[in-house]
Amino acid sequence: MKRSASAIWNGSIKEGNGKLTTQSTTLNNTQYSFQSRFEEGVGTNPEELIAAAHAGCFAMALSNILGAEGFTPESLNASATITMDPEKLELTDSHIVLKAKIPGISQEKFEECTQKAKAGCPISKVLNLNISLDATLI
Repeated sequence: MKRSASAIWNGSIKEGNGKLTTQSTTLNNTQYSFQSRFEEGVGTNPEELIAAAHAGCFAMALSNILGAEGFTPESLNASATITMDPEKLELTDSHIVLKAKIPGISQEKFEECTQKAKAGCPISKVLNLNISLDATLI
């Protein structure tokens, strides 16, 4: 399985702008710029897309792990925040926050499954940064 995306950039780093398109066209000539990345401009940015990918991948991995353990989640509400050091232009952290409704699961089994998902989801495996998790069973 392969997935693809493309980027077009026009102009200098600060005054220029670009467009991102994904194979599925969920992003279709979606604008991004220096302002949307480093300030509060309109558009997306690579870090936001990585955060979305990490949250989505973690939730799906956790659902898979729970299923293998005999649990069906009612809801997994995951968010991820990517932190960048703008001086080094280096991603440093991804912090996942999870609120989960999983009928019949113990706190101990919940923690075991969330740690497996944090370490084992494909996006976690590719990220070279500190990954932290706050998981709450509701």
